[in-house]
Amino acid sequence: MANRHLSRSVVLQTLFEWDVRAYSAADVYHALTRNVEEFAPSAGDSAFMEELLKGIVARKDDLDLVIEKAAPEWPVSRIAPVDRNVLRLGLYELLFSDREKVPAKVAINEAIELAKSFGGENSGRFVNGVLGAVYKELGEPGKDEVSKKKKEVSWDEMPQERLVGAVVYAKQGSDLYLALVHDIFGHWTLSKGKLTPEETPEAGVVRKIKEEIGLSVKPVERLGENEYVASDPQAGKKRKHVIYFLAESKFEPVELAKKGGLDDAKWFRMQDALELNFYEDMLPIVTKAMQKLTAGTARKVHTSQK
Repeated sequence: MANRHLSRSVVLQTLFEWDVRAYSAADVYHALTRNVEEFAPSAGDSAFMEELLKGIVARKDDLDLVIEKAAPEWPVSRIAPVDRNVLRLGLYELLFSDREKVPAKVAINEAIELAKSFGGENSGRFVNGVLGAVYKELGEPGKDEVSKKKKEVSWDEMPQERLVGAVVYAKQGSDLYLALVHDIFGHWTLSKGKLTPEETPEAGVVRKIKEEIGLSVKPVERLGENEYVASDPQAGKKRKHVIYFLAESKFEPVELAKKGGLDDAKWFRMQDALELNFYEDMLPIVTKAMQKLTAGTARKVHTSQK
């Protein structure tokens, strides 16, 4: 592990040079060779360093987009060169490395240590905040593996959080369209959010869709429900219970609210939607909605808005 930490330090040094000196692709690999010889001649992990550097350079634009979405108040150009390259390195390992070789927690902790060693007074805290936000969007992979010693909470003892989401559709001419949102990890998905304690699910989904994508909708019917466990940094494990609706809207412009984790929202013709990159757990909901719309079996339901 000490060799891997040293290797990451050498890669960070090379990324810093590449960034501030505007190296070409060829120059950056020459710089890596020079830095290995100067700072880590006995590191013995040149293949790891070359693979890591190559991956970061190739995915720079994707990594910078994730940084912008996770820290919208900090344009990448305004982040200190050391910090932004630590973030590129940490995000690459968090998002694209083999998790059996580099667990998510290891990727984050290594990046924080690099920031503390080579950045400013607040670099470690800043890197921790950005990577932590992305880690939560990913569903905190590996969290259970690093907290096995904690007291297990039974399903019935976990607090429950109620959420609603919707497959939003509209008719335009002879076509049916679906309004979908896109997240920073490359997936199209459904608008989803928390219910307030006093709301009915129908009223909650109307509010949520309006807030997130600017559309006024009418819930048509429930498509299904699911429940899963998520970890909250303060409250611990929670049961999240989600009710999904089929909801009708007019074919109007979609306006995505500024929100961490989402970077786009669009209408798609229904016949084109299944070609998109969905999360696996969203496909059954979307498919069921399409089947109902195609068969014309959707039934209007009463909407109670408190």
